[in-house]
Amino acid sequence: MTTTDTPAQWTAARVDELRLATRAFIREEVIPRELAPGAYIDEELRALLQAKAREAGVFAPQVARAFGGLGLPIEHWSTVFQEAGYSPLGPLALNCMAPDEGNMHMLAEIATPQQQEAYLRPLAAGDTRSCFGMSEPHPGAGSDPSALRTTAVRDGDGWRISGEKRFSSGAIGAGFAIVMAMTVEAGSSAATMFLVPMDAPGVRVGDALHTMDRAIIGGHPHVHFDDVRVPGDAVLGAVGQGFRYAQVRLGPARLTHCMRWLGLARRAHDIALDRAAARELFGSRIDALGIAQGLLADSVIDIETSDAIIARTAALLATDSRAGTALSSVAKVHCSEAIVRIVDRSMQLVGGDGVSEHLPLASFFAEVRPFRIYDGANETQRWAIARRAAKARAREREAGEPARDELRRWEGGDA
Repeated sequence: MTTTDTPAQWTAARVDELRLATRAFIREEVIPRELAPGAYIDEELRALLQAKAREAGVFAPQVARAFGGLGLPIEHWSTVFQEAGYSPLGPLALNCMAPDEGNMHMLAEIATPQQQEAYLRPLAAGDTRSCFGMSEPHPGAGSDPSALRTTAVRDGDGWRISGEKRFSSGAIGAGFAIVMAMTVEAGSSAATMFLVPMDAPGVRVGDALHTMDRAIIGGHPHVHFDDVRVPGDAVLGAVGQGFRYAQVRLGPARLTHCMRWLGLARRAHDIALDRAAARELFGSRIDALGIAQGLLADSVIDIETSDAIIARTAALLATDSRAGTALSSVAKVHCSEAIVRIVDRSMQLVGGDGVSEHLPLASFFAEVRPFRIYDGANETQRWAIARRAAKARAREREAGEPARDELRRWEGGDA
């Protein structure tokens, strides 16, 4: 199932029209409704914002037209997602916020037509929410997904799922979960994904994790699966292919986090620029002082480099999903750290107001800082990036490419 229109249907002018419409919507409808720092989003606000987004014609830009969205191809998501991310509530209003956005993408790519009607269509319409169950309490799966301890065993023509998940983002109030569990088939075990209604007998939402971020409605609670029976058609994709399918979700999901939070970093930078232009220190405007200019310039550099790697990764995901997923690890590390730096510099530039509730910068920092951990900790991403680089270089050496083994060339006196 194709998730979007063809790229040819989205001219540069049409994409820019959607970007500008999203920008106006965020500033006119969303920002005036932002919550006080630390407040939780409720379903009433979600419904209101999404209704407003439909009226403005900007709802679900990434979803296929067949499922009620705008059909925007992935290579054009960033410009719109960044505009949505200018407010912490923007992605929720447009129905392009995690975890639903990532789950919609995976359902569009993997689910059967029957599953898409039952799960994707209401999710894309905003009629329900979802969560993704992979992370588990230690020693279960976390940064190392191979430590998965949740199990699914055959029960006639169905399965019984048992285990505990944590950091199940969005689980409070969700309609269904996509659950990763270990299955045993023909003497070997492998991960499988299941579609599980949250009201199924044996599903229990446990303790909430009170994290510093608030933008994901439904929080990050524990979810218990106590001998939950699901039918055979609850399997998402093929049995034993869960880890492979996880990459279908995680590559774009990492990148869309980058897009959304870069939009918020742009707003933090705008706040800093406005303050630096409006106030004087030591007889000069702040933005005329060299030390302030250095901070502002570094933020511009972080914004532009982040924007560039997002665009390159999105273009690659559109043509080569495997290479794009690999590059999404690089984008995730770079952007998550650059975005934190931008917000932190902005707080520094505005002084005491930056760490108070007088400005939203402190709450912005609380939203973006966890991204260095979410969707795979940056240390895990660096390990994977280095491993891929070493393997690629080893293949070049094995291929005997001329003048490629620089170490041998110089140490061997061949220069």
